[in-house]
Parts: sequence; structure tokens; C-alpha cells
Amino acid sequence: MSQLPDRVWAEEDWDRIRLGYRSQSMDEKWNVFAEGDVLFIHRSWTGRGIYEASFAPAAGGGRRIASAVVEADGERYRSAGDAYDCLMMELVVSAIVLGEPAVELRSGLVELSARASGKGDPPAGVVEHSVLGLRSGS
Repeated sequence: MSQLPDRVWAEEDWDRIRLGYRSQSMDEKWNVFAEGDVLFIHRSWTGRGIYEASFAPAAGGGRRIASAVVEADGERYRSAGDAYDCLMMELVVSAIVLGEPAVELRSGLVELSARASGKGDPPAGVVEHSVLGLRSGS
């Protein structure tokens, strides 16, 4: 991926991220798991890997994404561009794995989705549910 999130996650967040997240219902779109310092983000229904992010210690503490890849096969995943993939990867980690509100990231998702579709302003709830899904307990 040519763009990576700027965020530095605290060590406590990294401990939670490493535990991953497993979807509990059909309304959840993502399964996330870690092996060592690499986080794998897969679609829950198909099991297909979409994102793979390598975390590394950040200067001053915490962890940041040092490198990442996104599925390039258009039959498996239709990317809406580098900015979209960067935002989606961070949004899945923040909103799904950590359960954060991620209001700015959610707004960015709606904006980028509208631009990519060329269909005007889709309802935010529809975009979020169709792409991000729900998180159990939220």
C-alpha cells in the first residue's frame, strides 16, 4: 500500500489488537487476527484476506503500521483507491477491533464511498453497514 495510517496505537491498544476480532453474526463483515507483528484483516463471509498490516514500534512508544498490502485481484476485492484502503484498514482496527466510535474515520468512509460510486450522497448508515458492518456489543 502506498498510503499508511499516521496513527500510533498505544501499547495497551496493541495488546487488544493482537487478540483480534471474530465476527459473531451475519451483520459483521470482518475477522481480524495477528501472527507476531502482522495483522490480517479478512472478510468474514468469504474468509478472503483483504489487508495485511505489519506493525512496528513507534518512536516515543506505541505501535504504528510500518507496511501493508491490500488484495490486488479485482475479482476478490474491488479497491476504491489508495486513500480508501488506508482509511478502511485503520477504521476496521479502530472501530471493529477496538470498538472506538471513530467518528472522523466513519465520515471519511462515507465521503470516499460517495466519490468512488459517483452516485451522490448515499446515506451514511447504508455505507457503513454495507462496507464496515456492525460490531457485536455496539
